[in-house]
Amino acid sequence: MEQDFLPIKGTDYIEFYVGNAKQSAMYYQTALGFEMKAYAGPETGIKDRSSYMLQQGKIRLVLTSSLVPDSEISEHVKTHGDGVKVLALWVDDAELSWKETTSRGAKSHSEPKTIKDENGEVVLSSIHTYGETLHTFVDRSNYDGPFLPGYIKKTSTLPASPIGLKYVDHCVGNVGWGEMNKWVEFYEKVMGFSLLITFDDKDISTEYTALMSKVVSNGNGFIKFPINEPAEGKKKSQIEEYIDFYKGPGVQHIAIATDDIIHTVSEMRKRGVEFLNVPDTYYKDLSDRVGTIEEDMKPIQDLNILVDRDNEGYLLQIFTKPIQDRPTVFFEIIQRKGAKSFGKGNFKALFEAIEREQELRGNL
Repeated sequence: MEQDFLPIKGTDYIEFYVGNAKQSAMYYQTALGFEMKAYAGPETGIKDRSSYMLQQGKIRLVLTSSLVPDSEISEHVKTHGDGVKVLALWVDDAELSWKETTSRGAKSHSEPKTIKDENGEVVLSSIHTYGETLHTFVDRSNYDGPFLPGYIKKTSTLPASPIGLKYVDHCVGNVGWGEMNKWVEFYEKVMGFSLLITFDDKDISTEYTALMSKVVSNGNGFIKFPINEPAEGKKKSQIEEYIDFYKGPGVQHIAIATDDIIHTVSEMRKRGVEFLNVPDTYYKDLSDRVGTIEEDMKPIQDLNILVDRDNEGYLLQIFTKPIQDRPTVFFEIIQRKGAKSFGKGNFKALFEAIEREQELRGNL
């Protein structure tokens, strides 16, 4: 087998650029059960921004706001609203990762640099991907601080109450008309990923709208990136709506794994998180479609959780409504019981639910 030139150990962190990081951090703590772990800002010698690192399970979220009107961060928020800027990848060698990807055609954002403090050193490098999204390679093998040099340990007086979120299952990117194959090729050529699954507009369509999607995965399967593009339909697809409001390509949703979706979603609903709604008719022939599942069907239906089966098992999944006012980024909560797929059997019900929301916004 060919040597993997870009071994990735997992998602290191996901950084959002937001309008108000302090308040966003409160949302993620209360609604999603994240715990405040680290902070960087004026108090730590960084004058133009504030960043909060929150953690739950293996998931690290960084929320960053600009403290000045004219900066890359404030421009990003002005153009896109709150959105994902960095999908950071945990690697053994950030310098080699940068060399291998840029030599294969990646556009460099920042060359490898070593940052240090009393807790050791971290090597970082970054490349551009779709839209204004970056991949940052992080080698933290010689570091034992709270997050990165420049950050100090920070806890909140708010008691941590995690809801069972474990790790990032996959991150989905939306790109423009005819751009999906270009970006799939980027991940294949530049990052050594392989094509896992293809969905065309026959798989992902309703009476009104359609989209196409391809899923790429790295060698060990820890990183999976579905890439969506719009397809022709009678009305405006969810991908077009996203691109209209995000003003270009970007991260559409982050899927987070749980071992107990009933507990996780019950907690999120209790804490005010809104989810897409599928009609009760979805559940009428569910057991005929997916066969026997271990979970009790009543809470599955009460919580509006979707179920799908593939050759290797089944999965349970649910999608939040957008987590900011623009209809852009949202979260998926997923529990896999053997299934390796992405819920193809739920696409129609899910997209009809999205269309109902689009219609309410006047964007269908």
